[in-house]
Amino acid sequence: MRCPFCGSDDTQVKDSRPAEDNTSIRRRRICPDCGGRFTTFERVQLRELMVLKKTGRKAPFARDKLVRSFQIALRKRPVDPDRIERAVSGIVRRLESSGETEISSEEIGLQVLEALKTLDDVAFVRYASVYRDFSHAEDFENVIAEINAKISRDSTAD
Repeated sequence: MRCPFCGSDDTQVKDSRPAEDNTSIRRRRICPDCGGRFTTFERVQLRELMVLKKTGRKAPFARDKLVRSFQIALRKRPVDPDRIERAVSGIVRRLESSGETEISSEEIGLQVLEALKTLDDVAFVRYASVYRDFSHAEDFENVIAEINAKISRDSTAD
């Protein structure tokens, strides 16, 4: 692993342990050249996934883009980063275990919407407004009505 501080190829692992979500390994590393310390995460990758865009173009799946989508939707919202990481890991695990090597961007968007629905209603509306391409105030009203209906169903089930 290359040192992010000096670029040396010779770094040493000082400590390894499972990450909190048990889907990755957290490694503490040190660079013998500059003394820099940093952390890396190692994850299992079952297969190489390709994302089929709406335009028909294909692009390699990037976990970082998925994380960024969650971060943008959840900006300034009181959601624990561990819950976000678990949601992202769950989506990636479902995509990799689906048996498909090409996943449509729409399918990924739907899975993000489902995850955000359980994490935070405001983030769900934010993401839905972009994903569903809202153009009128009624579009927001319809999604909020969906959320209110869900809340009503959940409260009557208790």
